[in-house]
Amino acid sequence: MDLQAVSGDDPREVLRAVRAAIDGAGPALGLGMVDTAPREVPAGTAVVVTTSGSTGIPKSVVLSRTALTAGARATAARIGEGAWLLALPASYVAGLQVLVRSIVSGREPTMLKGAFTPQAFAAAARDMASATGAREVPAYTSLVPAQLTKLLDAAEHDAAVGDALRSFEAILVGGQSLPAAVYDRARECGARIVRTYGSTETSGGCVYDGVPLDGVELRLVDGEVQVAGPTLADGYLDDPERTEATFVRDGDGTRWYRTGDAGVITDGVLAVRGRLDNVIISGGVNISLDRVEQVVRGVPGLANAVVVAVPDARWGEASVIVCARGNALRRSDADHLAAARSAVADEIGAHARPVRLVLLDEVATLASGKPDREAIRQAVRQTPH
Repeated sequence: MDLQAVSGDDPREVLRAVRAAIDGAGPALGLGMVDTAPREVPAGTAVVVTTSGSTGIPKSVVLSRTALTAGARATAARIGEGAWLLALPASYVAGLQVLVRSIVSGREPTMLKGAFTPQAFAAAARDMASATGAREVPAYTSLVPAQLTKLLDAAEHDAAVGDALRSFEAILVGGQSLPAAVYDRARECGARIVRTYGSTETSGGCVYDGVPLDGVELRLVDGEVQVAGPTLADGYLDDPERTEATFVRDGDGTRWYRTGDAGVITDGVLAVRGRLDNVIISGGVNISLDRVEQVVRGVPGLANAVVVAVPDARWGEASVIVCARGNALRRSDADHLAAARSAVADEIGAHARPVRLVLLDEVATLASGKPDREAIRQAVRQTPH
């Protein structure tokens, strides 16, 4: 079948194209594609999402109608049905799934007018309430942690933003790990948060609060989280080698997606420990930067910190903590660094302690809201010690 490339800048254009693709009346939709030349894709394809994640390596993920709608229906079965607010770019899988859930439920999604701001979010939430008759229809939305943090900050002095957060039956938060401090703030505000885990290859979030959605299976192989179920992508467009390496079959023929994430499963509940490949060797010792970042984000004032690797003359590689200057840290930079180093030493070991704290005017992010780790590393390397 044919593939039609769409920029994704206009969410209403994406909604029309996705609806046609899912109904089988239109061509498959290509989102984020650099090469917009017409091409053929496998039958049953609804959307091809080109994404680089945080690694900078592009990959075009082929998602079928069956996979996308399976994810939407499993979400409704877990958290309930209702009306959805699109607050994320429609060109990324989390935003795309908001549209698919709306299509499957037979409801028109509400969309933010213009750029994401707390005020625009609050206005959209009010529009949803008036359109659906106040509380008669449950409302849902999906955010990334940076958006949630911005809303919580605004809610401290803008009651309308706090009311908007509390108006949703559930707010799905994914795309990256949600710092515990931000989660606690959201609960204190009265927001009902569901932490999600998934990727473009799983049609978005497929594990909610550590528990897989109906039909989704999890396993660990050499510490790597692997996922099976009806939400899996068909593979990567025009890249059979990557598809074969990433989607593997076991002896029973079950198809598993290798996430590249480290994790543990306790009593059926998944806890993700970070990327297997986000590891440095410092002084001859392997250190997971994701694990270091998780600990650092638990330090008051560092909930939005990013931890990246830099060359180090003594250790070969070392980690640094990066924050935006606008975070208004409550203690001195030295005190924050000391607190973070102490927390990391207690939780992981002295060998994993970050060597410094770097403040930037702005911490680079991708359009998905995730930290742009390569851009952050480059900025750190240009910052004087």
